[in-house]
Amino acid sequence: MHHADLRDALQTLGELLAARAQHYDIVVIGGGALLLLGLIDRPTRDLDIVSRIDGGRWLEGEPMPIPLANAIEEVGRALDLDDDWLNAGPTDLLRFGLPPGFAERVVSHQYAGLTVRLASRVDQVAFKLYAAVDQGPRSKHFKDLQRLTPAREELLASARWCRTHDTSEGFRDMLVQALALLGVEDPDV
Repeated sequence: MHHADLRDALQTLGELLAARAQHYDIVVIGGGALLLLGLIDRPTRDLDIVSRIDGGRWLEGEPMPIPLANAIEEVGRALDLDDDWLNAGPTDLLRFGLPPGFAERVVSHQYAGLTVRLASRVDQVAFKLYAAVDQGPRSKHFKDLQRLTPAREELLASARWCRTHDTSEGFRDMLVQALALLGVEDPDV
């Protein structure tokens, strides 16, 4: 999906929810969120829900409420999108903890009966670094991270957050290697 496709899909979903007198508030990360923020221009396959907000409470994306899941499926079929065009794959990140200050930095977009909160650029750096370490320097995540041109301080803060999710020495070594490829030598992670 390109930016316009993703925006149209969310608008269609929001209008369908509004027609059913429903409203949902989701928090998204990843390539789709970067695309909606205008920070990358590569197409994406999906949009990743990290959380849902209900009554001010941040909840895991799974299990997804049945009315929302049904509406997502209907929009996907109508627009010929992949079955998982909007999914809660990364909801584990919520369980382990989002970067400090995440909630205050989100960028909100309204699509009729759907509020979409996009992770900020700063938080996307953390998520992309975590994914890039896991999938390597040839991954789309590493390329996205390079496109974000993070400053050394952003990378170091992101690395500290990444270590809260994986404390293994193997991950630490791969993290140091990834940081070196991004121009950060001798980090204290």
